[in-house]
This record gives sequence, C-alpha cells and structure tokens, in this order.
Amino acid sequence: MNEVLNIADQTLILHRHPRRKNETFQAWDSADEYLINHFNDSELGQYITDDGQLLIINDGFGALSCYFKDFERTVVSDSFLSVGSIKLNMQRNRCGPESLLIQDSLQSLPTNAKVVLIKVPKTLSFLEYQLQQLSAVISDDTIVVAAGKVDAIHKSTLALFEKYIGTTKTSLAKKKSRLIFSLVDQREIAETEIATTWDIERQGWTIHNHANVFSRNHLDIGGRYLMDNLPEGDFTKVIDLGCGNGVVGMAAAEAYPNAQITFIDESYMAVDSARINMLKNFEEERSDNTRFVVNNGLVGFKGRSYDLILCNPPFHQQHTITDHIAWSMFNDAHFCLAVNGELVIVGNRHLDYQDKLERIFGNCELIAENKKFVILHAVKME
Repeated sequence: MNEVLNIADQTLILHRHPRRKNETFQAWDSADEYLINHFNDSELGQYITDDGQLLIINDGFGALSCYFKDFERTVVSDSFLSVGSIKLNMQRNRCGPESLLIQDSLQSLPTNAKVVLIKVPKTLSFLEYQLQQLSAVISDDTIVVAAGKVDAIHKSTLALFEKYIGTTKTSLAKKKSRLIFSLVDQREIAETEIATTWDIERQGWTIHNHANVFSRNHLDIGGRYLMDNLPEGDFTKVIDLGCGNGVVGMAAAEAYPNAQITFIDESYMAVDSARINMLKNFEEERSDNTRFVVNNGLVGFKGRSYDLILCNPPFHQQHTITDHIAWSMFNDAHFCLAVNGELVIVGNRHLDYQDKLERIFGNCELIAENKKFVILHAVKME
C-alpha cells in the first residue's frame, strides 16, 4: 500500500489512522490530488492575503492540511478519527501547528476565508449544513472549490452549491474525481433548519438529529432491534459504543435506572445529538449518571471496568466499506469489560460478526434474529 504522496513540489508520508498492520487503503484519494493541482495551476495562493486564510472542510486524513502547511488555515471535520489522522500526519511530515486551527463541525466558521477547499461528504444533509454555514461567512471575492469522486457528485449535490453559494459548474473527470466551482453570489437565503426532530411513540421520546448523524429521519431498524433485545441484569456501568443519536443508550438508561451510561462515538455531531436527546427526554437527575465522549472507540478507557457494552457497529469509514472498525470495537470491548461482563451487538446477517466474536471472546450466542439482523451476545470469561 502506497504511503508516499509525491505531488507538485512536495513529498508527503501519509497514514490512515487508526493504523492497521496490513493496510490496504491510502490516506488520500484522487480528489485530494485534483484539489492540490488545481490550487497550484490556478495560483489560488495569491488570493490568501495577510488578513485572510485558507479554509479546508472535510480533510479525510490530512493530505490537504499537510500540503498547505505554508498557509494560515482552518480545518473543519466532524470525525475524531480524521482529526487524529491530521494531527499525526502533521507531526510525521514536520508541519508546525502554529498556522493550523482544527475545529469540529459544530463550531462557527472563520469569517476571513479567502479560499475554501471542500471534500464532498458522503451525506447530502451534512453537505447542506456545511454550505449553509459557509454562505453566512463568505464574501463575493471568496473562491470556493470542492472535489469528490464522480459517483458521489449528483445533480442534487450541485443544486446545493447553487442554492447556498452561487453559479456552479464542474470540471472534467480525472482519475474518477471531479471538481466543483461555485461563484459566490451574496443573495438572501432563508435559513433552513437542517437538524431533524422526530418522535418515538413507544417510548414517548422526541429525537434530535444533527445533520451528519446516521438514520437522521427515523429510528434505525437495527437500533430498534437492539433496543428490543437488551439483556436482563443488574448492570451498573454501561457503554453505548458507536452511539449515533443515543437511542440505544437511552433504552439502557430506562432498562437499568441505576446504571452509569457512557455514550461514545467518533462523530462530534452524533455525541452532541445523544447529549441533547438525554437532556430532552429524561429527568434532570439522570444527567448526573451519564457521560458523553467523542473518541476512537474505547481507546484510553480503563480495562476490566464495565459490565455491559451495547454496540451497533458501522461497516464503513467515510466512503470506504470496511469491517476493521467493528473488529476494533469488539477488541476494545473485550479489554474494557470486567470478568463476566457482556457485549451485545446488532449486525446485518451477512457480516459474519459471530465468527469475530468467537475468536475474540471464545464464545458467542445468537439471542435473536430476523430476515435482516442478528443480535449476538458474548461474555468476557477472564
């Protein structure tokens, strides 16, 4: 797997994080290369004046952050893993942190961006949120260029750039990627509430979902299946791992009223949605027994400390389909569970999580199944 990006006048060593022994995916793609080459060919650096800066949105693993190290820049991401990759790749390539500000997607964008480079995200609603935020802080002389894989750029994608930024056109495709150019048009745009709110009637809950949270318009059927199959027991320390909007952890808070519930996700928007949902739907005193953590799984958590971990693991990272995040979650869970502690997961039938859990825990029980999902239960034996 290639870890060296030779582009324009620079050579960068870039790794995806968390690193795997036999990594098969690069830490950059052709859309990163297209953006960098266009920036140089069009001499966009000349527009970044002393009182202005470069704004980079959705840098995946740090290729853009590292390449543009000579510019004052702000990098915006909703991914804890991406932020960690950017920081580590900056160190690896000896890029000083002085001219770089990294912020999450819930923070306000800088008002002095002269050039904006965007990697098109997977979720259309998240793109709309970002473009809406961007439209409020740019001016007519701001240059906006986006890039993405050809199969990720649709008419609906371009329509959002037209709506929030201005007249939009695309480039020719190169290496299966395409650029998007938008001329800033400072027209009045009615602000739209992109976060969604919907009800779960059975529990009487109102659910808030930020723009980049999985299953944002309705209850995820996998999550519902897990909620309906929580184990019986007197659990005191419970984790909702990969919590999304927090509904599984909320069901645990209902089922185990004396337990401390920890909500963990690598998305800043997901963890904030879970926090809002607990605040809105539970009595105030329950907040003393809940924690909300943006993190790479359970990295840094104390071993042998929890008696129940609930998990609806993702099978993709950004645009890449992969099972390594699920593997990592299961290994983390085994480390963090106390002896006789339990892991309960929901997964698509075809993902073969049962074999993984057998290999890690030495045991795995199928406790429920339907045409699409299985609920699996493993116990920490030693």
